[in-house]
Amino acid sequence: MGASPIRIRNYIGGALREPASREYLDDFEPATGRVYALTPESDEADLADACVAACEAFAGWRATPSAERARLLDDLAARVEAEAEALARAESIDTGKPIRLARDVDIPRVSANLRFFAAAATQFASEAHAMEAGAINYTLRQPHGVVACISPWNLPLYLLSWKIAPALAAGNCVIAKPSELTPMTAWLFSKLCIEAGVPAGVLNILHGTGPRIGHALVTHPTVRAISFTGGTVTGRHIARDAGPLFKKLSLELGGKNPTIVFGDCDWEKMLATSLRSAFSNQGQVCLCGSRILVEAAVYERFCDEFVKRVRALRVGDPLNPDTEQGALVSKTHLEKVQGCVARAREEGGRILCGGAQLVLDDERCARGWFMSPTVIEGLTPDCRTNQEEIFGPVVTVQPFVDEDEAVAQANCTPYGLAASLWSSDVRRCHRVAASLEAGIVWVNTWMLRDLRTPMGGTKASGIGREGGAEAMRFFTEPKNVCIDYA
Repeated sequence: MGASPIRIRNYIGGALREPASREYLDDFEPATGRVYALTPESDEADLADACVAACEAFAGWRATPSAERARLLDDLAARVEAEAEALARAESIDTGKPIRLARDVDIPRVSANLRFFAAAATQFASEAHAMEAGAINYTLRQPHGVVACISPWNLPLYLLSWKIAPALAAGNCVIAKPSELTPMTAWLFSKLCIEAGVPAGVLNILHGTGPRIGHALVTHPTVRAISFTGGTVTGRHIARDAGPLFKKLSLELGGKNPTIVFGDCDWEKMLATSLRSAFSNQGQVCLCGSRILVEAAVYERFCDEFVKRVRALRVGDPLNPDTEQGALVSKTHLEKVQGCVARAREEGGRILCGGAQLVLDDERCARGWFMSPTVIEGLTPDCRTNQEEIFGPVVTVQPFVDEDEAVAQANCTPYGLAASLWSSDVRRCHRVAASLEAGIVWVNTWMLRDLRTPMGGTKASGIGREGGAEAMRFFTEPKNVCIDYA
C-alpha cells in the first residue's frame, strides 16, 4: 500500500472530490492497528453539492430506458469481477476479515447483486385491475427521486451494492454513505463507476461520520427515502429524525439470533455449520447465531465437540489465505466485546474457551485487534449477555428440555432478525419455524440466500424488507390510475 496514507475522496457529480472542509479521519488497518488511509469528514456543504448533482441527474436517469439502466449495472458487475482480487484484498485490509472470506463471499456477492437488479430493472411489473362497471385500474411504480443508502462496516461493498443496485435499477438517484470505519472499497467502486460512464450525479458517495454527514443526509429535504443497515440504536435515531419528515424508511438492524439444535439432527453438518454461523467474520455479521440452544439430552456432547472445533480455529493475519479468524474492526469495538465478556463473567457465565485478546506472534500483526473465539455457558436467558447484541466472536450455549422451551428461549429477546433450526423431524421443523419471531428462518442450513427472497427482521431488528421485488417496491412509489371507458 505504500508508506503514505491513501487519501480517499468523495464521489460527487461524477467526479472524485476533496471534502469541502478539507478535514479527514484516520482509517486504520485492524490487523496492524496502524493508520493506512485518510477518509473525508464530509459535511453539509458536500451534501448540498451531492443533492444538486442528484437532482439535476434525476430527470435524465428516470427517462433512461430500463434496458440501458440494466446494461450499466451489468457493466459495473463485469468491472467488479475484473477487479475481484484487488477489491477482496482491499476489503480484507480495511475490515480485518480473512481474505478468503472476502474472495469467496463479499466480492462475488457484489457482482451478483448488480447483475440481479440489472435483470430486475427490465422485469419489474405492476398490477392492473379491471372493474365490471367498465373501468380499469393500473398501478404505476415510479422512482422517488433522490434516495439515501447508508451501509455498515462489516460487509462494506457487499451491502452497499445490495442497496444502490435496486435504487438505481428503479430509476432513482442515490446519495450513499459507507461506514467511516471501512470506506476503501466504496471509494474504489467510485472509480469503477467513472470508468463505466455512470451519468454524473446518478450515484454520489459521501464519506464521514454519522453525527455529521449521516444526520445531515437523513434530514435533508431533498432525500425522499432512506435505506439503512446497522445498529438498532442508530436505527432508532434515524426513525426519530426522519419520521416527522414522512420519509420512506427501510431499517435492517441488529439481531440476537438463536441456533436451535435438536438431538435428531444431522450431527456433523450441524456442528460444521453452527461453527460457521457463530464465528464468520469474527461474529461481526448481523445474521450470526450468537445464542446456541441445545436439547438437554445432547447438550454435554455438543459442548465438548463444539468447543474442540472452536479452539482449532486459526486466528491470524487476514491476508494469509489459511486464516479463519481475522481482526475485529476497531480498537473501540474490541474493547466493547471484551467488556461484554467481563459482564458475562459477572452474570455467572463460565468461559468454556477464549475470552481474551490475542497478541499474535507475527511482526506485522503484533499490534492488531485480535480476540480468541469465545464460548460461554451457565447464563440465564434473560441476562444482558443473552439479551443484547455483542457483534463479536462470542456465543452462549444453553440447554432446553422440549420444543416449547426452545421456542420460548429463542423468542425471549427484543430482536427478531434470523434463526437457525436443526432437526430431521419435518413436522417439528415446520411447527418451530412458524413459531419463531424472526424475519428469516433457516432449517438445517445457514446463510443459504436466494436474492429473490425478502430480507429483514421483526421487533428491534428493523422495519421493512430488502431483496428481490421487495427492494424494487421500496425504491418506487405506487400510483393508481383509474380509467372509466364505459
